[in-house]
Amino acid sequence: GQRDEEEAHHSLETFTFYLSEPLSKERVEAFSDGVYAIVATLLILDICEDNVPDPREVEEKFHGSLLEALSEYGPNYLAYFGSFVTIGLLWFVHHSLFLYVTKATRLMGLLNILSLAFIGGLPLAYQLTSEFAEKSHNEIEAIQVSCVITFFASIFQFAIWTTALLHERETLHPFARYGGKEHAFMFAKLALYPCVSLGAFLLTCLLSEFSTAIFHLMQIVIPFAFLALRIFVRISLTVIKSVMSLSRRKVVLLEEEEACLSPTETLS
Repeated sequence: GQRDEEEAHHSLETFTFYLSEPLSKERVEAFSDGVYAIVATLLILDICEDNVPDPREVEEKFHGSLLEALSEYGPNYLAYFGSFVTIGLLWFVHHSLFLYVTKATRLMGLLNILSLAFIGGLPLAYQLTSEFAEKSHNEIEAIQVSCVITFFASIFQFAIWTTALLHERETLHPFARYGGKEHAFMFAKLALYPCVSLGAFLLTCLLSEFSTAIFHLMQIVIPFAFLALRIFVRISLTVIKSVMSLSRRKVVLLEEEEACLSPTETLS
């Protein structure tokens, strides 16, 4: 029994060591950039293949007005731009994360592959959200699937960050560690997409009639939210530092006043 326990403990240590073994950060980034580039290319090919009006149709149906013909594909173009912005921002978050990672581990590489697997599903999300009729049951389910894909693509990015924090002295730049000047902003940036996509999913379940509007609003709002996040985090940190400095000054003044008091005054 004791021998079996020792062997199990040894195998667990070996497995843990295996996951914490270093991995080439440059190769992880190169592979990730390749996947993001391919996914973005697939989106472009999809929009160019099925959403270009036929010249004869433009002439006969829309009296030669190309803008009117293009307006027929408006929802498809909106879904395309929303999906492309999502890919771009997830790449931006990934780039920001690995900018502060000094050493990648095998566990981080595994989590990165899982994130990329869902990134690869974003062209599917685009096809689903642009294919079905508006306000149909299929369209609502397609939007929910898109929210789920975005959630898992971003939550695995957050998991990479969490894993890096467990061994922050080895894996993270001092700016991104606990107490570093970029720590709070990185946490907020990586938590944004999981929170918003999960919130959008729950809202589409509760308010199914407005699911399309909720989904597109999520895609439009997030880019501005990234800009607002940095401003909000900076202001919050400045306020916290100001409050802490004021409280320290009060403590120092009280100590100085007590030091200036005579022993008789202190006793009284």
